Amino acid sequence: MNILIKSAKIIDSKSEFHNTTQDLLIEKGVITKISSNIKNTKNYKEINLENLHISQGWFDSSVSFGEPGYEERETIENGLKTAALSGFTNIAVNANTNPVIDSNSNVTFLNSKANNNAVGLLPIGALTVGSKGEDLAELYDMSTAGAVAFYDYKKSISNPNLMKIALQYASNFNGLVCSFPQENKISGNGVMNENITSTRLGLKGIPALAEELQVARDLFLLEYTGGKLHIPTISTATSVALIREAKKKKLNVSCSVAIHNLYFTDAVLTDFDTNYKVLPPLRTQSDINALIEGVKDGTIDMVTTDHNPIDIEDKKIEFDHADYGSIGLESAFGALQNIFTTKKTIDILTKGKARFGIESSPISIGNLANITLFNPDTKYIFSNNNIVSKSKNAIFINETLKGVVYGIISNNQAVLKS
Repeated sequence: MNILIKSAKIIDSKSEFHNTTQDLLIEKGVITKISSNIKNTKNYKEINLENLHISQGWFDSSVSFGEPGYEERETIENGLKTAALSGFTNIAVNANTNPVIDSNSNVTFLNSKANNNAVGLLPIGALTVGSKGEDLAELYDMSTAGAVAFYDYKKSISNPNLMKIALQYASNFNGLVCSFPQENKISGNGVMNENITSTRLGLKGIPALAEELQVARDLFLLEYTGGKLHIPTISTATSVALIREAKKKKLNVSCSVAIHNLYFTDAVLTDFDTNYKVLPPLRTQSDINALIEGVKDGTIDMVTTDHNPIDIEDKKIEFDHADYGSIGLESAFGALQNIFTTKKTIDILTKGKARFGIESSPISIGNLANITLFNPDTKYIFSNNNIVSKSKNAIFINETLKGVVYGIISNNQAVLKS
């Protein structure tokens, strides 16, 4: 693949060309020249787009597809296309399929389906067999097949001894253990944040305490065992404070927050719109303020779309019975730009790679091209026309977002919107 990118503003603090507008020559997937004006002497394909900005390729630490087993929700092929057109060059894919990704052969299947794609698919293996929370899965075998972490997606490990053993065992091969932050006996049958809104709507609530107890428990276990822990999608102010203190103790812990938990409060649920039914639930403005501060000061290591396609039969039903989850890849950039500056947004979207074993590739001469192309200034109303996913359960539908993605150049391939 040979491409000449014209007049692109480079947003990459690791590059000597940061904050400058340059042409880039990419030959056989490698950046061979960066200059203010490169002539197209070899008649390569040119990319010349309005208000073009580029950065290192973006990474998402929590993406769900459907294949195998739920192809009606999303296939790997279309999911990777969605990720590419949303600006992501690497995504960590959850194990919540049928069968659950809990063995070497399952991980190998995912890798084979994504082989040679522009987007790097990083399989997350299940932490327990069948994600049932009873017996540890074959963690080391999955690791040798390419699993980058171990996580029973949205299912908490109720047995603290099982989590202790997981942390101890995975530490033998530097494995990353993920623990969903919810104490199920506290959350009960709740379907939204326990607050004045849940009382008014007559819906059962999930108190913040359910998350915070589990976070505190897992941090105590980590302090005891050592090991390497990731707490995905925290949602409360106290969770941020607990993890901040754990990091001061030098515990090997990281965490993420879903974009929608930085954006919406539980007040949006007044119409019982199931697009807003997510887990952890949307919380309060004070929680959002603490989460945003946690992102800014580095307590929260990464922000995820928590992209989770759900078919219409399981989403457009009575609120109590609807599945949790929203797609989020397509809206990620535009939503984050409504909260943060462009510079901070790019920092957020390129963080977390090292935690999941991905080498960064700055925009510099001689490096492999791993680039996201975007225009940070265009405002638009997010609609079904912006959705590439097979499922349409989008929490950001009808929101005014800022910034559009043109596509990516990665793995010696270009995937660009037509």
